[in-house]
Amino acid sequence: MSAAMDTESTYSGYSHYSGHSKKAHRQGSRDRHKSPRSKDGSRSEKSVTIQTPPAEPLLGNDASRAEEGQDDNWGETTTAITGTSEHSISQEDIARISKDLEDSVGLDCKRYLGLTVAAVLGLLVFLTPIAFILLPQILWRDDLEPCGTVCEGLFISVAFKLLILLIGTWALFFRQPKADIPRVFVFRALLLVLIFLFVFSYWLFYGVRILDSKDTNYQGIVQYAVSLVDALLFIHYLAIVLLELRQLQPMFAVKVVRSTDGESRYYSLGHLSIQRAALVVLENYYKDFTVYNPALLTASKSRAAKHMAGLKVYNVDGPGNNASGQSRAMIAAAARRRDSSHNELYYEEADHERRVKKRRARLVVAVEEAFTHIKCLQAEEQQKAPGEMMDPREAAQAIFPSMARALQKYLRTTRQQQYHSMESILQHLSFCITNNMTPKAFLERYLNPGPTLQYDRDHWFSKQWTLVSEEAVTSGLQDGIVFVLKCLDFSLVVNVKKIPFIKLSEEFIDPKSHKFVLRLQSETSV
Repeated sequence: MSAAMDTESTYSGYSHYSGHSKKAHRQGSRDRHKSPRSKDGSRSEKSVTIQTPPAEPLLGNDASRAEEGQDDNWGETTTAITGTSEHSISQEDIARISKDLEDSVGLDCKRYLGLTVAAVLGLLVFLTPIAFILLPQILWRDDLEPCGTVCEGLFISVAFKLLILLIGTWALFFRQPKADIPRVFVFRALLLVLIFLFVFSYWLFYGVRILDSKDTNYQGIVQYAVSLVDALLFIHYLAIVLLELRQLQPMFAVKVVRSTDGESRYYSLGHLSIQRAALVVLENYYKDFTVYNPALLTASKSRAAKHMAGLKVYNVDGPGNNASGQSRAMIAAAARRRDSSHNELYYEEADHERRVKKRRARLVVAVEEAFTHIKCLQAEEQQKAPGEMMDPREAAQAIFPSMARALQKYLRTTRQQQYHSMESILQHLSFCITNNMTPKAFLERYLNPGPTLQYDRDHWFSKQWTLVSEEAVTSGLQDGIVFVLKCLDFSLVVNVKKIPFIKLSEEFIDPKSHKFVLRLQSETSV
């Protein structure tokens, strides 16, 4: 059905035809619309068709497929009509989606369970010193020795140390998680276990030596609580070293390659586990790599398909002959076409670059004229009353039609139309008008492919990445380790290399070695 609708929208795009040709095309589109229904009638029971709302981008993807066969002036005699798109989802896809939902629910439960355990343990840590001080006052207050000046000064010390510990814990641990990792963070788990054992040992000693014997030395009890707070501060310092400072020194250089187009970047990492290194790679990927555009990869595939479609084999000996002769003929024909394929590639790329430069020049001129018109409007608006002035959104809507066609053609030629909707262009234009930006600043987003974060999340954001590694993901980075980050459309291949040990030597240069003496002969005439 989607193929029939694409054909129907393609025929409805042209506006200058006679009445007879319109009827013929309309009848042909009806016939093509009926045939897939009759053919796929039995298959409709096994698939679910979901109809999406009209597409947001300026141009549909059908226009980019027909771009190669259009001249530079096609837009003057053509009307582009975009319709609703349809996607078919099989039963396997529905099962996979339900499995992903179950996995996400499991990850959420695991994450909240870890947060709950950490919160309970943190609350126990902060309440323990206070309980050490208050329990003797509640249970055997009459038998306690009076608290002197030193004891009262220890109260102030405990209060300020607990406040410092609270602020440090909030700054180090109470952060919004950026991702869900497949395995537990080893150092953080070790710190939690260490804190639990430490507090448990303090409670055990407190129960045996103070609660059972009802110790009357209240100053010693307060000093015991102070020692607990001091030890907790040292553990917090250890957490800062293990979680933050240890990974700062660069030790490894990683090369990240996108599998589809081969775009690569290099990053320096410290002592990290494989799963945390994968998180750092993904964070840098979204801000450093250009957005993944599958439309740019279809040109080479269509070229290869066109070359293979031009090969024809005829069996002159009849159907009884074996296929070895056909294989040899195919290989020979492919070799002959391979000799001339580089010429075709060269001329195709040259023609594409010529079209891009031409439409880029038209776009630059159109945008400059539109911004010149904006300056004229601003000069007129200054003479009006404050209530009659036009806001940036209205100004953007006023000048957008003058540049829409040039921008439309350029985005089609560079195959970027699916990443820029009309609403996003208007918002960017109004933003540039508000901040008094130049035409070059407005065009920077469209002339140069930007990083992935620049575009709408619906076009690039992958909800789930899969980490594939031969080593355990909790193990540290080592020289020669290779792991892969996979998403739905592509994968990132990460190769780890250790930064080599660099040995520097010093060479001393004697300052007197730069001195020289100029001697003149006595016979030289003056």
